Amino acid sequence: MTISLRLNDEDTLLIKKYAELNKMSVSELIRQTVMERIENEYDLELFNKAINEYKDDPVTYSLDEVEKELGLL
Repeated sequence: MTISLRLNDEDTLLIKKYAELNKMSVSELIRQTVMERIENEYDLELFNKAINEYKDDPVTYSLDEVEKELGLL
């Protein structure tokens, strides 16, 4: 799949130089950056969900308790 991106000359030069400094193509830089952004937003969403669940039921377990519950001791 091909995706077009319109940039001004200053942004284009900055991206090209950054990719060059990191020994990667502009395509790889953009792909990697977008994927990291998506992953970060997904991780943040999961974190917010987990913290809200914890606030609703703030029960915690020690490592010993978890190991015992799972039969790992």
